[in-house]
Amino acid sequence: MQAQPVRLRTDSADFEAAFRDRLHWSADTDAAIEQRVADILADVQARGDAAVLDYTARFDGLAAPDMAALELTQADFKAAFDAIPAAQRDALQAAAKRVRSYHEAQKKASGESWSYRDEDGTLLGQKVTPLDRVGIYVPGGKAAYPSSLLMNAIPAHVAGVQEIIMVVPTPVRGSVATGGTGAQLASSKGERNELVLAAAYVAGVTRAFTIGGAQAVAALAYGTATVPKVDKITGPGNAYVASAKKRVFGTVGIDMIAGPSEILVLADGSTPADWVAMDLFSQAEHDELAQSILLCPDAAYLDAVQEAIDRLLPAMPRAEIIAKSLNGRGALIHTRSMEEACAISNRIAPEHLEVSSTDPHRWEPLLRHAGAIFLGAYTSESLGDYCAGPNHVLPTSGTARFSSPLGVYDFQKRSSLIEVSAAGAQVLGTVAAELAYGEGLQAHARAAELRLSPVPPARG
Repeated sequence: MQAQPVRLRTDSADFEAAFRDRLHWSADTDAAIEQRVADILADVQARGDAAVLDYTARFDGLAAPDMAALELTQADFKAAFDAIPAAQRDALQAAAKRVRSYHEAQKKASGESWSYRDEDGTLLGQKVTPLDRVGIYVPGGKAAYPSSLLMNAIPAHVAGVQEIIMVVPTPVRGSVATGGTGAQLASSKGERNELVLAAAYVAGVTRAFTIGGAQAVAALAYGTATVPKVDKITGPGNAYVASAKKRVFGTVGIDMIAGPSEILVLADGSTPADWVAMDLFSQAEHDELAQSILLCPDAAYLDAVQEAIDRLLPAMPRAEIIAKSLNGRGALIHTRSMEEACAISNRIAPEHLEVSSTDPHRWEPLLRHAGAIFLGAYTSESLGDYCAGPNHVLPTSGTARFSSPLGVYDFQKRSSLIEVSAAGAQVLGTVAAELAYGEGLQAHARAAELRLSPVPPARG
């Protein structure tokens, strides 16, 4: 099996067309998925727990007599934490500590209420309050992601959210992926991942249900007799989950609709080629649509990275997925300079951006658009995925031009504070009335004028 990322040169006449073709990814959702999701959402909204039980049996092969059988308890979390190897317990706690520390700093920097009084004594400010209840979707079909649980639950906890409701599918081995079609299997227990439950214990999850797919999103968005209605849903999932989140937006908040994972490496040729090749693999192994791109002004270094790809790929357990990803969407691009590489990076606005250079701080000021920027050869993207501290839920598909990583601010809302003094009303009332009359809104104008002393006569 070979992995041959396309080789491009920025000084070639066909670069722009080839570059656009390599970046292209369609976010269009299959019409059949959209219709199935719409039907599931409507059914859960109408029948509540009964519909959730039916779909969990059909899609996950998990036949439960009632919703109580699908709820995980704090005792389950603690038992899982105690049962996993000591090394995993230590790793979970170390990662959680760093993630919590980072988000505590984030809260101090931007998440506190503030106010001031102007010269007339009028108080103006902003009140920052946490959401009451959030839902976190943790994938549990093809793979389990305790790191995703930490990255979603901990900032919510730091923000002050009182209830964190987790949903995680636990499909019976051999059942069809959550949200698809499949025959019901007679079983009452699915495949629980102990590391995920242990992460729930460490992160402070309040309640958890072993449900997934569009039905889990619907239960969180609309509420059932058992599953509490939440204010916001975060966390990644398959096409059914993404479609459901998109459809319930407005009823609840959502974090984002994520596309395939991405990594862009800006290299000056000083980092060992094997390191960069493995960094490209680290995103390519997610799925066939993931994108891994290397930008470098040194053609010989690009050759060295390709040689490392050829040599290292056969030993990768997910070699087939990596090869399909690199062949379909990967690229090794020879640039004229590092400055040009930075400019191209800003056009791509990648999810993960590695600056693999001897002097990364020279180039960082030139980089405007990225979900997360990893500076220096020792800063592999995988460290950010698990334990560096900043959130690994990042904007994809170029949305880093206008979106930010998941953070404490996603679990807070802001209310404006206004307390107008008697003196302030004399100034603001005149201004407001004049503008309101100009807009033809007489009641607005009179409401402001009634606070003036003396009260002016009403305009005709």
